[in-house]
Amino acid sequence: MLDADLAALYGVPTKRLNEAVRRNRTRFPTDFMVRLTAAETEILRSQIATSSSRGYGGTRYQPYAFTEQGVAMLSSVLKSERAIATNILIMRTFVQLRHALSETVRLSHRVDEIERRVGDQDAVLDDILDALKALEEPGPETAREIGFRAKT
Repeated sequence: MLDADLAALYGVPTKRLNEAVRRNRTRFPTDFMVRLTAAETEILRSQIATSSSRGYGGTRYQPYAFTEQGVAMLSSVLKSERAIATNILIMRTFVQLRHALSETVRLSHRVDEIERRVGDQDAVLDDILDALKALEEPGPETAREIGFRAKT
């Protein structure tokens, strides 16, 4: 999540959120928080299609992006009641997202299994249809004619 989004959720200015993070930098290793590159910030700016001074459009600095662990660590830095309540909601959302992802993966495996089974059945059905078609086609004449023949 981006710093401006988190600041809005926590009800603090982005500047104050980043200030609190800078004062507690040891709590935010690189796997908890990263600063977006200039190219990433430009892509973000073009997606939002704004150049205003608010939000991502006109910031002087590249925004920070926080991982789930970084968001959790923010609760130890921002100690207001709103920050704590917001952090609890965010953590619950992450849990729901992980659950939804695991369900998606589980369903994907089930679909693959069903496709594999149907594929096997298709092969069996194809063999049966081939055998039926072979029975419908006239075979080579191997039997002699039955009946009386006059000698000529």
